[in-house]
Amino acid sequence: MGRLACISFGCCYGKPLSQCHPLVERILGGRCFTFHGKTKKIAYASDLDGQKVVPIQALASVLYVGTALVSIMLFMHSMFMAAWVISVVVTQGWRAFSETLRADFRGDGIISAYQVMAIIAAAYIPLMAILLPQGSIESPDLLRGVHIIWSPGFLSCLKDCGWQSSFTPDAAR
Repeated sequence: MGRLACISFGCCYGKPLSQCHPLVERILGGRCFTFHGKTKKIAYASDLDGQKVVPIQALASVLYVGTALVSIMLFMHSMFMAAWVISVVVTQGWRAFSETLRADFRGDGIISAYQVMAIIAAAYIPLMAILLPQGSIESPDLLRGVHIIWSPGFLSCLKDCGWQSSFTPDAAR
């Protein structure tokens, strides 16, 4: 949803394809974004409305969904640490790299604060996976989880905790 908001507002935008390496320009030439409208951030902050730009938001979405699917598969096969490490390293690695493809202002330095945080996370999580003890954990049981989520007791607990929904225990049966 966050990426859709970025696309709608024209923020977190990529560099113009004309400023990218020829290989990037060739690969993304037919898959770029072009924003229109003076109220979009890309227009008033960089005067890039109407220009083909690297589709950072779409690339992030595809990569993040793919990473989530791989991580879920690993998790369901009881490979919890691998799921955790892969999800963080891929998403934060992309975060650090994608900053090099962006045109919006990310700070005055050579490397942005976002890149620093992403690099630290991408290095820290594998280190923690090595250092943290790995106990035995019961394998995930998806069907059991679905039954628990839709049980009247669980839904009642969510309601008592302030969670609002149109679902009621009667509707869950």
